[in-house]
Amino acid sequence: MSTFDPDRLLPDVQEIVCRAGELIQRNYARPKTIRKKAENDLVTETDVAVEEFLKKHLAALLPQSVFLAEESASGQALRDGTWIVDPLDGTTNFAHGLPFVATSVALWDQGEPVLGVVNLPLLGEVFTAVLGGGTCCNGESVHVSDTTELSQSLVATGFPYDIQTFLPEILRNLELFLPRTRGVRRPGAAALDLAYVACGRYDGFWESALHPWDTAAGILLVTEAGGRVSQYSGASYTPGDRGVVASNGHVHREMCALLSGS
Repeated sequence: MSTFDPDRLLPDVQEIVCRAGELIQRNYARPKTIRKKAENDLVTETDVAVEEFLKKHLAALLPQSVFLAEESASGQALRDGTWIVDPLDGTTNFAHGLPFVATSVALWDQGEPVLGVVNLPLLGEVFTAVLGGGTCCNGESVHVSDTTELSQSLVATGFPYDIQTFLPEILRNLELFLPRTRGVRRPGAAALDLAYVACGRYDGFWESALHPWDTAAGILLVTEAGGRVSQYSGASYTPGDRGVVASNGHVHREMCALLSGS
């Protein structure tokens, strides 16, 4: 049994995440120190500062909790009472002066995310969800779209950092989706993409090779807004699985059929 109440935690978590977002806002226009974790995987001093801020304040809020956070992850498995944190999703955007960045925080318990906050600090929107409580954007309830045909849908995707390994799959999927939809978008921040599915701006989203911190909060936003999340095959999705597809539910089966080749 959980020893905490996600509903009671949410206001404090939202405040902490938004305060962390002020660091991103202040550093956005300043010169940045950038290093590479991999060829196309960047990290800035802001990523590290935001993660340290979140870990400090979330730990104080829930002392018995543990962390799975992007800049300090060491391969640990998900367990009850885990904060799953992406301090700055969209670091490449941030480094190049694009505002499509997000901070994603989820609380994992009993085998699923029970609380999620995705803050878009440069766009002025914060998305929140608690298991069983619906999804909100800036305090107002939001829902997935009611589009029923993939041909009428706007969808989004992302490209893994290991572009050479995934390039054939990426090109194949774009070739399938571009002529069958109204368009495919690629902002470069999965947490933002999932939030946009939750509020109905996108009808669907897919991507491969995402980490738990990329999706844990976002999948809760989508499901609590009335949408559906799965693996490409349609099987249930756990953060860290190879591929994720999220949709308004109506176009989910057709998206999965294209992605799985069935």
